Amino acid sequence: MRLVDLIPAPYRLLAVGVLVTALVGGSAASAWKVQDWRYGKQLAEQAGLHKDDLIAISNAAVDQMRTAQDKRLALEQRLSTSEQTHYKELSDAQRNQTRLRDRLATADLRLSILLDATDTASGDTVSASTPTGGVVHGGTRAQLDPAHAQRIIDITDAGDQGLIALAACQAYAKEVSTAK
Repeated sequence: MRLVDLIPAPYRLLAVGVLVTALVGGSAASAWKVQDWRYGKQLAEQAGLHKDDLIAISNAAVDQMRTAQDKRLALEQRLSTSEQTHYKELSDAQRNQTRLRDRLATADLRLSILLDATDTASGDTVSASTPTGGVVHGGTRAQLDPAHAQRIIDITDAGDQGLIALAACQAYAKEVSTAK
């Protein structure tokens, strides 16, 4: 007699059910482990690709920032050079105006104006001849009072400064607008 025949039928059925359940459960657990390994590998590959993409994006952003910074520094240098040039022009113009004022004050230089010799309405007669030793060429001239000459020089000085400042502003606007 066999050992299986000694075990009553309901117990045998129960033993077979337990054995089948254990086999099915074990194979399901191993299937889950295999599937987990596969998905884990796929997730690791995706994470690596994502990391590579982030590094590429980060490097592109750094390059773009460096390029913008280089452009900004180049613009600042050009503007600084332009500012120095315009400052030199302004100081030269001021120095020339000061020298001209000093020459007018010491009577080293006289300002004169050209008169219209054909103007009969004024009634003033001014000699049309140039004094001996003078270097004035042209028509009839009249010398200006030194105080009036100083005021004219002040007006031209303000005009020169305005023109130099305007040129500086135009150069600045041109540099800033073209330095994209």
